[in-house]
Amino acid sequence: MRCVIAHFPFDLFKSDVQAAMKGVRPEPVSGPSVTIGRRTYPVKQVGELITKQDRRDFTSHEVTRALSRLGFTCHDPAATPVAVLTPMQTAAAMLGGGAR
Repeated sequence: MRCVIAHFPFDLFKSDVQAAMKGVRPEPVSGPSVTIGRRTYPVKQVGELITKQDRRDFTSHEVTRALSRLGFTCHDPAATPVAVLTPMQTAAAMLGGGAR
């Protein structure tokens, strides 16, 4: 698949990405990530290895878009649902009684 990352065109194939990441230890995930095989990698780590570019040269969105189009499962921590209290839970918490 042809894609552009950091203004450079790349021909990426799912098997090539899997081969590039084989045996690579995942760094701790603190932002957008991708599951390759049984491991979850930060997309910036994967982007750096498959493009041979510095991580500062591309955005995580560019790599996420390319990896998604290849069929990998990408995860965005900003899209994680946040627990929202009901009005009754909020009132109970404000009165110090806590939600029961």
